[in-house]
Amino acid sequence: MQRTDPEVGGLEELGSLRRLLEHRIRLAICILLSEHDAMSFSRLKQVLEESDGSLGTHLRKLEDGGYLAVEKSYRDRRPVTWYELTDKGRSRLKQHVQHLARLIERVG
Repeated sequence: MQRTDPEVGGLEELGSLRRLLEHRIRLAICILLSEHDAMSFSRLKQVLEESDGSLGTHLRKLEDGGYLAVEKSYRDRRPVTWYELTDKGRSRLKQHVQHLARLIERVG
């Protein structure tokens, strides 16, 4: 039996995925923040069950990429750091999810 490689369409969606959102924690952070105006570091830590160091690293990467805005304030005399998704972050998340959906449709 002679085999030939099939003709396949390109996977442009793969190239369109946002590298910054490929990690599950960073994607989860953006999804949570897309559903809420803002969340504190401690609440994100609780929901995502991440260590301070791990969560801080992911938040910093998203902040450096322009996906998050950060605000520091005080509650009951204790410092609280708040995070919210920027317009850029919201747009990039939407694009990323759309490309993922197209890839999933190909499997389906």
